[in-house]
Amino acid sequence: MDHVRPKKKLGQHFLRDENIARKIANSIRLNPSGTQILEIGPGTGILTEALLALNSSNVRVIEIDPESVVYLRKNFSALDGRILEGDFLSWDISKIFSGKFIIAGNFPYNISSQILFRVLEEKDRVEQVVGMFQKEVAKRIASPPGNKEYGILSVLLRAYYSIEYLFSVNENVFLPPPKVKSAVIRLLRNQVSRLSCDEKLFKTVVKTAFNQRRKTLRNALRKLMDENKVEVSRVPFLEKRAEQLSPDDFIQLTSAIESFRGK
Repeated sequence: MDHVRPKKKLGQHFLRDENIARKIANSIRLNPSGTQILEIGPGTGILTEALLALNSSNVRVIEIDPESVVYLRKNFSALDGRILEGDFLSWDISKIFSGKFIIAGNFPYNISSQILFRVLEEKDRVEQVVGMFQKEVAKRIASPPGNKEYGILSVLLRAYYSIEYLFSVNENVFLPPPKVKSAVIRLLRNQVSRLSCDEKLFKTVVKTAFNQRRKTLRNALRKLMDENKVEVSRVPFLEKRAEQLSPDDFIQLTSAIESFRGK
């Protein structure tokens, strides 16, 4: 650990509590036949060690920090040939695994939301995510409808995943300690292969609605409905606000708007 310096520009806060690492690893639900696991940002490898103990033959790690990569190659012979150097956000996932896999990690907080948007792009392959987030972000992602933390990622992820807030983590188990609390959440892929509406429009509707979350949907979506020549009286939920709608409600709302497209 002495050989790797946490780098502020990479948002690195190295986990140093082995019990927390094991708790994260044990929160993963493995298939009886074995599961491929990708760890994002292993740093000094404390979670990596717990993941290898769980499923040694099917773990790969991706790390952007060259110093960490050198350390991991020196200290984790079990990962020989399975340490990838680069940025997960720009990596071609198909070159890492064939088939479905699980993502785990103590995610850099400055890119944690971007990681989840990337998960959505790969939702047909990412069957589970177990990761550490800034507590505020974790609560937002796991929030149900009607909660003030409920937002864009809550809806988009819940359309395809069940989400569980697992446990909170004190800042003192990191080096250096972050200025915020942390939390671990788990995402499990549901049975929805495709939404019953245009998925691109669904994303647009959700983002537009929450970008003006204090307005009723009638006002927040006005421009979008005008562009699609929507007959407002036939669209549900317009007197509500974005945080009051479940993912299924947003699907129904999107379908109503979609029905007027091209008319």
